[in-house]
Order: sequence, then C-alpha cells, then structure tokens
Amino acid sequence: MARKKKTKTNKSSSKLLTYIAWSLALVALTLSSLLVGYYIGFDSGKKSAHKKLEQVKNRHLIELKKIEKSVKKSSVNTRLKEVLKKEVKTKQYVSAVHELDGKSLANIPKMAKREKKISSNRPRLAIIIDDVGTSSQVKAIKSLNLPLTMSFLPPSHARPNTPKLASHENFYMVHLPMEAQNWSAEEPNTLRIHDTQRTVSARISEIKKLFPKVAYVNNHTGSKFTSNEVAMNRLIFALNANKIHFIDSRTTAETKAPKVMKNFGFKYVSRDVFLDHHMDKKYVLGQIKQAIKVAKIHGTAIAIGHPHKNTLQALYESKELLKDVELVYINRL
Repeated sequence: MARKKKTKTNKSSSKLLTYIAWSLALVALTLSSLLVGYYIGFDSGKKSAHKKLEQVKNRHLIELKKIEKSVKKSSVNTRLKEVLKKEVKTKQYVSAVHELDGKSLANIPKMAKREKKISSNRPRLAIIIDDVGTSSQVKAIKSLNLPLTMSFLPPSHARPNTPKLASHENFYMVHLPMEAQNWSAEEPNTLRIHDTQRTVSARISEIKKLFPKVAYVNNHTGSKFTSNEVAMNRLIFALNANKIHFIDSRTTAETKAPKVMKNFGFKYVSRDVFLDHHMDKKYVLGQIKQAIKVAKIHGTAIAIGHPHKNTLQALYESKELLKDVELVYINRL
C-alpha cells in the first residue's frame, strides 16, 4: 500500500513540474515578444521622429535661404536706388544714346567684323561701365560683386572727385570725352578734331597724372573725333607715349580707329554690344544674353553699359546666365 502511494505522489509531482516549466516557458515567450515588440516599436518610432526632425530642419534651412536671399536682394536694391539720387537729371543720364553718332541715333553702330573662334577655353566677357562719376555709383556697382570694369569720367564741376574715387580701385579705365557729331552737353576739356598734337598730348599727360594707374581709355561720345583719321593719329600717338591702350566704344560706324591702330602696329579692340541703348530692363537683359552669345562665338566679347538702376538691376538678375562665360576685367581679354 505504501509503494502505491509513493508512485502516485511522484506522478503528481512530475506533472506539476511539467506544468510549471511550460508556464515559465510561456511567460518567457510572452516577455520576449513584448520586449521585441517594444524595441521594434521604439526603433520605428525613433526613425519616424528622426525623419520628421530632418523634414523640419530642411524646411527651416529653405526658409533661412529665402530670408537671406530676400535680405541680400533688398540690400542690393537699396544701393541701386541710390544711383543718380543726388545727381542733376540731364538728358545725358536718360540712356546710352548720347554716346552714339548724332546722325544715326536710331541705329546702334554694328560691332567690328570678327572671325569665329573655336576654342576649348571658357569664353571671356568684359563689361565696361561708362560714365562713373560719383561715390553712389561706385557703391552700387561694387554691391553686385561682379568683376565690372569701371570707366571714370575726368573730373569736372559736376563730378570733381573722380580721381579720388578711382584711386581706391585696383583696376579702372578713364572714359575720355571726345568730340561728337551732335551733342550739346559736352564735357569740359573734350578733345576736338582740330586740336594740335601738343594739345592732345598735354591732355593725355594730364589724364595720366590725375589717374596714375590708368592703362586703358575708351571714348565718351567721340563719333566725330574717332571718324577723323588725323585726330585719331594724334590721340594714339599720345596714348602710346603714356603706355595707355585705346578701346573703341564704337559710337560710329565711320570710326577710323581700326585703320590707325593697324598703322601703328597695334591690335584693334572695340565694343561689341551696348547694353543700355534703351533703358528698359527687359531690353538690357536681352543685350546681356547677346553679349554672352558673342563671347561664345568669338571666344571673347566686350559690352558697355552705364550706371543706371535698370542696367545694374539687369546685371544682378543675370548672375546665373553670366556663369556661361568667364566675366573678366578688360585687361584679361
């Protein structure tokens, strides 16, 4: 009887242990599932949170860039608005028309004939800003952060500080007043076709003293002067004596500069495109595109503009377009 009871007890204990073992296994499995679920959920939540954080960060950066661009544009526009603000508004500053031959103001003299040039080098474009005469103009031009060649007018009663303004620049040109076919608002000490060699040479020597670093000049108006071979011979002789190069603004199709430069054994360099013959910004933007096109065809190009608000604004808005060429100072062509 005792043995039977012991066997029954052993069987009951075995069943109990089995039950406990299975219970523990089930608890362990449940806990494992919960832990896995927790960590999977945590990792998923972490990734989701990180993704949302990146989205917020990206949106923030975009907004910051918009604000920065807006502030920068506002700053540039403020400086551009200062251009000509304190100056006397004469016809001279209405457009670039005053530069051209009085007999053909409706038509811009065409660029000089040039051969097409296929080159692996990046095309270069030089943009000259003529008629620079005030500090507000200099500030507006420099605010664009573009290598624009400033061509300063010689000092006059209206613009007495041009030599001082130029002295602060590493590179600049002088916009030399020369006789036009028909222009009433002539600058003082304008070179005329009947000036003697002594007069022309004295004027160029004076320019060199006023602007010691000058190495290039281009003509302000000058449609009558540049179309006179004798006058141009006197000018190039005087410029050469002072180691100054001449850039023909090409204000007339009758210019004798190509012939005279060839006779002296010098390379003829001239303006290809006038940017602001008309003051409409849309027109200026089109002319900038034309200048880029010319540079691509010929390898180099020279454009001339003036320190007017619309011209400078168009240049500012064309920064992306200008990346198609290497924008350089005139001495790098």
